[in-house]
Amino acid sequence: MSTEPEHMRASDADRDRVTERLREALAEGRLSPDEYAERIDSVLRAKTIGELAPITHDLPLNAPGRHNDESVGLTVSTEEARRLASESQGRENIVAIFGGAERGGRWLVEPRTNASVLFGSISLDFREAVLTQREVILQCAVIFGGLDIVVPHGVRVINDTTGILGGTNLSGTDSNVDPNAPTIRLSGTVLFGGIDAKARPPKKKRKWHR
Repeated sequence: MSTEPEHMRASDADRDRVTERLREALAEGRLSPDEYAERIDSVLRAKTIGELAPITHDLPLNAPGRHNDESVGLTVSTEEARRLASESQGRENIVAIFGGAERGGRWLVEPRTNASVLFGSISLDFREAVLTQREVILQCAVIFGGLDIVVPHGVRVINDTTGILGGTNLSGTDSNVDPNAPTIRLSGTVLFGGIDAKARPPKKKRKWHR
């Protein structure tokens, strides 16, 4: 049996490193969503180091402006965060129809998350969330309802939504943020409803007393 490096069996850590680089390349615009999906499929099918190498051969080794700021709660520098990121499915649908839905605590934010509200409300707290890539898209369809968003300070929120007798309010978020900071881009339509985004400090850890 060959002992050449390219013939060595790939480990989960090897696959995670390639997957992380692909996510960064998608965020940088180097890969289209279709190319990203095809390469992720190749990662999952790869059995050796040699099969993993060509998947990122045309990408720079290091992503410029990579952000691993623990203070904003959107890092993949911890083991827990890396484990969550490795479970990425590419997208998530959060739906509230005549009711409510929420996400909070330590949760994985997919590259594209769809938030659909019809006569209901959704609450998304990103302060302890893990972004699968530097910029994620929150595709919104808010109809006769509301979407409340809380982000940690230092995170960019960009509004690309269209309001029809409704709108999006970003006045509570930080206005001057590093362009390379983690970014949540809002897109979609708000009809007879509203999106309200605010920046808040991290949640205080609860202390237990005897």
